[in-house]
Amino acid sequence: MVRLNRIYTRGGDEGDTSLGDGTRVPKDHLRIEAYGTVDELNSVLGLCRLHEPDAVGQQWLQALQNDCFDVGADLCVPISDEERAGTAGRRLRVGEARTRRLEAWIDAVNGDLPELTSFILPGGSPLAAHLHLARTVCRRAERCVHTLLKSDERVNPHTLRYLNRLSDLLFVLARSAAGRAEILWQPTDEASLDEAGA
Repeated sequence: MVRLNRIYTRGGDEGDTSLGDGTRVPKDHLRIEAYGTVDELNSVLGLCRLHEPDAVGQQWLQALQNDCFDVGADLCVPISDEERAGTAGRRLRVGEARTRRLEAWIDAVNGDLPELTSFILPGGSPLAAHLHLARTVCRRAERCVHTLLKSDERVNPHTLRYLNRLSDLLFVLARSAAGRAEILWQPTDEASLDEAGA
């Protein structure tokens, strides 16, 4: 159980912070950026929930918010040598089961959607717009984790797979939320702008 008795500690006033294993790093460290972006994604998912009228949709979004905390906790604690050797205590780590759950949800939602013939403009409804925003923040988190994985082998690769699949899920959820109000991208014809005197 997590207990937060004090909100401020003054420990980060000089620009550094502690990872979950106690290591002090600068606040702009790539690991902090990665799980900070996952935290931002969690907040956007909270906005999505404000616009989700469906009970199942609410359950899914709440599960995704809990997953975001788990992904953040995973990224916050570098994998130790003892953990690699199997001699460390049990840690909260994201595994393949979560990614498979997302794939099942994607298949369930995508099966009811019309064929996609173009890219989509974010919007269509407040929920769809917020889900697209969540998708783009998720993609940024995925890029951060990918870069972190290239420079630090003490990162759980399942976090990257999870975020990749989560952004796919958010895309199909946004399409579903937009429904008939979905707006397809139409490339602008430069010649037509010249003709119109723009």
